[in-house]
Amino acid sequence: MGRKLDALLGRKFKTSKLEATLNLAISRLSLLKNHRSARFTIALSDLVQLLRLNHHQQALLRVEQVMKDENMLEVYDMINCYCHLLKQKIGLIEKSKVCPEELKEAVSGLLYAAPRCGEFPELREIRAILTARFRNEFSAIESKMIQKLSAKQPGLEIRMKVLEGIARENGIVLLLEKFDSSDLDSPGSQPELAGERQKGYHHLQRPEEMEKNLEKARHGVRLTPHFGLLLHLVSL
Repeated sequence: MGRKLDALLGRKFKTSKLEATLNLAISRLSLLKNHRSARFTIALSDLVQLLRLNHHQQALLRVEQVMKDENMLEVYDMINCYCHLLKQKIGLIEKSKVCPEELKEAVSGLLYAAPRCGEFPELREIRAILTARFRNEFSAIESKMIQKLSAKQPGLEIRMKVLEGIARENGIVLLLEKFDSSDLDSPGSQPELAGERQKGYHHLQRPEEMEKNLEKARHGVRLTPHFGLLLHLVSL
């Protein structure tokens, strides 16, 4: 009974399990980053191709996937740094009954990320170990991690800003024009773009108007046959 109580209260803490799980998590991170990086590369490449084909409205619908993949890559980098820090400070963790100040950000970040990173059993095991040791330590979560792991859909203005940056980096003038979402429901149809009638920037519709049109068109948009399959795969 005494040993069980000690374990529950975190009095008898063995660092070997934590250290081994941290090593497994670091190895898992390498695989996850490679997989996510490949998805990001494909999604970004297809997005650029849509822009070059003047399918700018479709690109605006698809830019969110690029943003999600990029956000997860940054989260993986943060988790990797936190895991390495805990490995380096394993002796300090063993001696401390409360979370050391210098480890609060790492511990809080790992506890916060664990249920939000999908299939990552090692991270969930780290969460269980740290919770048993320090309870729920969420006092120092990095705001960047909260932002990157947010389930909230990015606003239209943010998506437009990201798309404009991608277009600029690839020497493409971004042209967006108000369109009727019902046109997208017709097989083979494409929204009319300003680039088909004139060169240079076209006045954008107001963000709130475009947001409504994009939401209506999100599931009805038709992609060119050449890129539709890849874009479907990266959105899964």
